[in-house]
Amino acid sequence: MSRISIPTVETSHEASKPLLAAVKQSLGVVPNLMKLVGHSPAALEGYLSLNGALAKGKLDAKLRERIALAVAEYNGCDYCLSAHDYLGRNVAKLSGSEIDAARDFHSEDPRADAALRFARRVTELRGRVSDADLSTLRDAGFDEASTIEIVVTVALNVLTNYVNNVAKTDIDFPQVTAKSVA
Repeated sequence: MSRISIPTVETSHEASKPLLAAVKQSLGVVPNLMKLVGHSPAALEGYLSLNGALAKGKLDAKLRERIALAVAEYNGCDYCLSAHDYLGRNVAKLSGSEIDAARDFHSEDPRADAALRFARRVTELRGRVSDADLSTLRDAGFDEASTIEIVVTVALNVLTNYVNNVAKTDIDFPQVTAKSVA
Protein backbone atom coordinates (compact mmCIF):
# COMPACT_ATOMS: atom_id res chain seq x y z
CA MET A 1 0.00 0.00 0.00
CA SER A 2 1.22 3.45 -0.89
CA ARG A 3 2.87 5.37 1.99
CA ILE A 4 1.43 8.64 0.65
CA SER A 5 -2.27 8.67 -0.13
CA ILE A 6 -3.38 8.46 -3.73
CA PRO A 7 -6.49 10.61 -4.12
CA THR A 8 -9.11 9.92 -6.72
CA VAL A 9 -9.38 12.45 -9.50
CA GLU A 10 -12.57 13.74 -7.85
CA THR A 11 -10.89 14.24 -4.45
CA SER A 12 -7.69 15.74 -5.90
CA HIS A 13 -6.61 19.29 -5.23
CA GLU A 14 -8.87 21.60 -7.21
CA ALA A 15 -5.93 23.08 -9.17
CA SER A 16 -4.79 19.58 -10.17
CA LYS A 17 -8.13 18.51 -11.62
CA PRO A 18 -7.74 20.17 -15.06
CA LEU A 19 -4.22 18.76 -15.34
CA LEU A 20 -5.45 15.28 -14.46
CA ALA A 21 -8.29 15.68 -16.97
CA ALA A 22 -5.69 16.43 -19.65
CA VAL A 23 -3.76 13.29 -18.66
CA LYS A 24 -6.95 11.23 -18.94
CA GLN A 25 -7.68 12.72 -22.36
CA SER A 26 -4.16 11.91 -23.53
CA LEU A 27 -3.73 8.43 -22.01
CA GLY A 28 -7.31 7.30 -21.48
CA VAL A 29 -6.57 6.77 -17.77
CA VAL A 30 -4.98 8.72 -14.92
CA PRO A 31 -2.06 6.68 -13.54
CA ASN A 32 -1.52 6.62 -9.78
CA LEU A 33 1.73 8.57 -10.19
CA MET A 34 -0.16 11.55 -11.63
CA LYS A 35 -2.79 11.47 -8.88
CA LEU A 36 -0.04 11.20 -6.26
CA VAL A 37 1.99 14.10 -7.68
CA GLY A 38 -1.30 16.02 -7.94
CA HIS A 39 -1.12 16.56 -4.17
CA SER A 40 1.04 19.48 -5.31
CA PRO A 41 -0.49 21.21 -8.34
CA ALA A 42 2.84 22.99 -8.87
CA ALA A 43 4.75 19.70 -8.96
CA LEU A 44 2.20 18.11 -11.30
CA GLU A 45 2.26 21.09 -13.65
CA GLY A 46 6.06 21.10 -13.67
CA TYR A 47 6.29 17.38 -14.37
CA LEU A 48 3.67 17.44 -17.12
CA SER A 49 5.17 20.54 -18.73
CA LEU A 50 8.68 19.09 -18.86
CA ASN A 51 7.44 15.71 -20.05
CA GLY A 52 5.35 17.38 -22.77
CA ALA A 53 8.23 19.56 -23.88
CA LEU A 54 10.57 16.58 -24.18
CA ALA A 55 7.98 14.78 -26.31
CA LYS A 56 8.38 17.62 -28.84
CA GLY A 57 12.17 17.42 -28.76
CA LYS A 58 14.79 15.59 -30.79
CA LEU A 59 14.65 12.23 -29.01
CA ASP A 60 11.98 9.87 -30.29
CA ALA A 61 9.55 7.99 -28.04
CA LYS A 62 11.51 4.74 -28.38
CA LEU A 63 14.71 6.29 -27.03
CA ARG A 64 12.92 8.17 -24.25
CA GLU A 65 11.23 4.91 -23.16
CA ARG A 66 14.55 3.04 -23.29
CA ILE A 67 16.15 5.69 -21.06
CA ALA A 68 13.17 5.57 -18.68
CA LEU A 69 13.50 1.79 -18.38
CA ALA A 70 17.24 1.99 -17.77
CA VAL A 71 17.02 4.67 -15.11
CA ALA A 72 14.09 2.92 -13.38
CA GLU A 73 16.05 -0.34 -13.25
CA TYR A 74 19.11 1.47 -11.89
CA ASN A 75 17.03 3.17 -9.18
CA GLY A 76 15.02 0.05 -8.37
CA CYS A 77 11.70 1.76 -9.12
CA ASP A 78 9.15 -0.98 -9.74
CA TYR A 79 6.37 1.54 -10.46
CA CYS A 80 8.34 3.22 -13.25
CA LEU A 81 9.60 -0.12 -14.58
CA SER A 82 6.02 -1.34 -14.78
CA ALA A 83 4.76 1.85 -16.42
CA HIS A 84 7.59 2.09 -18.95
CA ASP A 85 7.53 -1.62 -19.75
CA TYR A 86 3.85 -1.16 -20.64
CA LEU A 87 4.44 2.09 -22.55
CA GLY A 88 7.52 0.69 -24.27
CA ARG A 89 5.61 -2.33 -25.55
CA ASN A 90 2.27 -0.68 -26.34
CA VAL A 91 3.09 2.90 -27.31
CA ALA A 92 6.72 2.97 -28.47
CA LYS A 93 6.39 -0.57 -29.88
CA LEU A 94 9.70 -1.82 -28.47
CA SER A 95 10.30 -5.56 -28.65
CA GLY A 96 10.70 -7.62 -25.50
CA SER A 97 14.40 -8.05 -26.23
CA GLU A 98 14.83 -4.27 -26.61
CA ILE A 99 13.04 -3.67 -23.31
CA ASP A 100 15.29 -6.21 -21.58
CA ALA A 101 18.40 -4.66 -23.14
CA ALA A 102 17.31 -1.14 -22.19
CA ARG A 103 16.98 -2.16 -18.56
CA ASP A 104 20.75 -2.81 -18.71
CA PHE A 105 21.49 0.46 -20.56
CA HIS A 106 21.90 -1.31 -23.93
CA SER A 107 20.16 -1.59 -27.28
CA GLU A 108 20.47 -3.68 -30.41
CA ASP A 109 20.41 -0.37 -32.33
CA PRO A 110 23.95 1.11 -32.29
CA ARG A 111 22.79 4.74 -32.03
CA ALA A 112 20.35 3.99 -29.20
CA ASP A 113 23.05 1.91 -27.50
CA ALA A 114 25.40 4.91 -27.52
CA ALA A 115 22.69 7.10 -25.99
CA LEU A 116 21.97 4.51 -23.31
CA ARG A 117 25.64 4.08 -22.46
CA PHE A 118 25.84 7.88 -22.06
CA ALA A 119 22.64 7.86 -19.95
CA ARG A 120 24.27 5.23 -17.73
CA ARG A 121 27.30 7.47 -17.21
CA VAL A 122 25.04 10.45 -16.41
CA THR A 123 23.06 8.33 -13.94
CA GLU A 124 26.00 6.64 -12.23
CA LEU A 125 28.21 9.74 -12.12
CA ARG A 126 25.36 12.16 -11.33
CA GLY A 127 26.19 14.17 -14.43
CA ARG A 128 29.95 14.28 -13.95
CA VAL A 129 30.70 12.66 -17.30
CA SER A 130 34.08 12.83 -18.99
CA ASP A 131 35.11 14.54 -22.22
CA ALA A 132 35.47 11.04 -23.69
CA ASP A 133 31.84 10.25 -22.78
CA LEU A 134 30.67 13.35 -24.64
CA SER A 135 32.92 12.61 -27.58
CA THR A 136 31.59 9.06 -27.88
CA LEU A 137 28.02 10.37 -27.87
CA ARG A 138 28.84 12.97 -30.53
CA ASP A 139 30.53 10.30 -32.67
CA ALA A 140 27.24 8.36 -32.57
CA GLY A 141 25.50 11.34 -34.18
CA PHE A 142 24.05 13.19 -31.21
CA ASP A 143 24.28 16.98 -31.35
CA GLU A 144 24.32 19.32 -28.37
CA ALA A 145 20.51 19.65 -28.23
CA SER A 146 20.13 15.86 -28.18
CA THR A 147 22.81 15.59 -25.50
CA ILE A 148 20.93 18.04 -23.28
CA GLU A 149 17.68 16.15 -23.89
CA ILE A 150 19.29 12.86 -22.85
CA VAL A 151 20.48 14.47 -19.60
CA VAL A 152 17.06 16.03 -18.94
CA THR A 153 15.29 12.74 -19.73
CA VAL A 154 17.52 11.01 -17.19
CA ALA A 155 16.75 13.73 -14.63
CA LEU A 156 13.00 13.60 -15.26
CA ASN A 157 13.03 9.85 -14.71
CA VAL A 158 15.13 10.16 -11.57
CA LEU A 159 12.45 12.56 -10.31
CA THR A 160 9.62 10.07 -10.85
CA ASN A 161 11.72 7.17 -9.53
CA TYR A 162 12.37 9.05 -6.31
CA VAL A 163 8.73 10.10 -5.88
CA ASN A 164 7.58 6.52 -6.39
CA ASN A 165 10.28 5.02 -4.19
CA VAL A 166 9.44 7.45 -1.37
CA ALA A 167 5.68 6.89 -1.71
CA LYS A 168 5.83 3.20 -2.62
CA THR A 169 3.14 4.09 -5.12
CA ASP A 170 0.56 1.37 -5.74
CA ILE A 171 1.36 -0.06 -9.19
CA ASP A 172 -1.51 0.24 -11.64
CA PHE A 173 0.24 -1.36 -14.64
CA PRO A 174 1.18 -5.00 -15.21
CA GLN A 175 3.86 -5.38 -12.54
CA VAL A 176 7.56 -5.55 -13.38
CA THR A 177 10.17 -5.87 -10.65
CA ALA A 178 13.70 -4.48 -10.65
CA LYS A 179 16.43 -7.10 -10.83
CA SER A 180 18.38 -5.42 -8.05
CA VAL A 181 18.71 -2.01 -6.50
CA ALA A 182 21.92 -0.09 -7.25
